[in-house]
Amino acid sequence: MLQGIRVVDFTSLLPGPYATLRLADLGAEVIKVEPPGGDPARHMGDVLAGGGVVFLANNRNKGSVVLDMKAPTGREQALTLARHADVVLEGFRPGVADRLGIGYETVQQDNPGVIYCSLTGYGQTGPLAVMAGHDLNYMAISGMLSQFTDGRGRTVMPKVQLADLLGGVVASEAILAALVHRQRTGEGCKLDVAMTDALMGLLNSHALIHTATGVRRGVEELSGQLVCYHLYETKDGRTVSLAALEAKFWQAFCDGVGHPEWIPAQLTRADGDNPVFHQVRDVLAGRTLAEWADFGQQVDCCLQPVWEIDEALASQHAQDRGVAWDMNSSSWGVLRQVWTHAGGHSTQLHHEEEYEPPPLRS
Repeated sequence: MLQGIRVVDFTSLLPGPYATLRLADLGAEVIKVEPPGGDPARHMGDVLAGGGVVFLANNRNKGSVVLDMKAPTGREQALTLARHADVVLEGFRPGVADRLGIGYETVQQDNPGVIYCSLTGYGQTGPLAVMAGHDLNYMAISGMLSQFTDGRGRTVMPKVQLADLLGGVVASEAILAALVHRQRTGEGCKLDVAMTDALMGLLNSHALIHTATGVRRGVEELSGQLVCYHLYETKDGRTVSLAALEAKFWQAFCDGVGHPEWIPAQLTRADGDNPVFHQVRDVLAGRTLAEWADFGQQVDCCLQPVWEIDEALASQHAQDRGVAWDMNSSSWGVLRQVWTHAGGHSTQLHHEEEYEPPPLRS
């Protein structure tokens, strides 16, 4: 769908590369500009056949060039690439792109239709704009991290880089909107995408609930405080998710496990003072995860197993939807890949191609 669109990507690590991965998966030509020595993600995380998995996971279907933009020749080459791009993405601190000679005003002079996106943690303006930060910091200061707590209310460390990945989603979304705008008007634009802002945007319901009630934990019915919407342990120490919010699904669950007397207790609290909660917990602890997974397929009651990553990618859903597949590479072996666009069979533009990670090319 983006065939013919050229993207020049000056970013590294995770947020920017994930944004351009989403565009590459839609067919855009992405040219990744790396510093001497390469994107630090090439050496980040576990190593697969000599390459960092964070880099391998987020840079398929891209070209790569190494430029030393601290040198005049490198800066001129970078500017030449930007002048011939439909989209430029950079993730430097505010002012750095200008000092490197690839700022928006400079690029826009010779490329007035360019869509120029700056993707940073705190944005181009404001008191935090020039400060360093990473995913954990953006999660913390946005208010998002406060929503990840254990049973005692203590903040816990998330295992998904939500700020980085959401920043990539929001950046690609903004870029796509800008491409539509340019098609209608011929005008390029400058985009200022901040990961902290993107996270705050996910808390719109939380913000209004707090204004109205003073509650800081969002929608009570969706916070695990009710019997019908809770995580339960299984016989084999695994976890199932029960989300029977609607009366018909809760009734189906209660009837399915042979306890119709629980039906009036649907919206009661999942705490130690509630006998129905104890009974539900005991019943769910009486079968294994696999048994409950089969039950959830047979009884339409919003009951699903909590899969590990490998189990989810091997599931029938993932196979039927084409979400994940194994790619063979002569250099890197078998690589498990996941599409960046949910349910997008029409976006699988490169499914049959052999995957070769971008080489370092000076």
